Amino acid sequence: MGVHDKFENKAEELKGRAKESAGAATGDEDLKNEGQADQGSSAMKKGAEKIKDTANKAADKITGKD
Repeated sequence: MGVHDKFENKAEELKGRAKESAGAATGDEDLKNEGQADQGSSAMKKGAEKIKDTANKAADKITGKD
């Protein structure tokens, strides 16, 4: 996972946490749910990047680039 991707994913996660907290504090369920969705999206992207990194490492071992 590139540094830029990690930064973007973390920013999305933090934005989601802020929205969720603001929604909970104000009783705005839509904002709260949007924050949870942002966090879920960030988590999925992190998971996909980890799978990609693992696949690249495996390919490097197979091809001898390790």
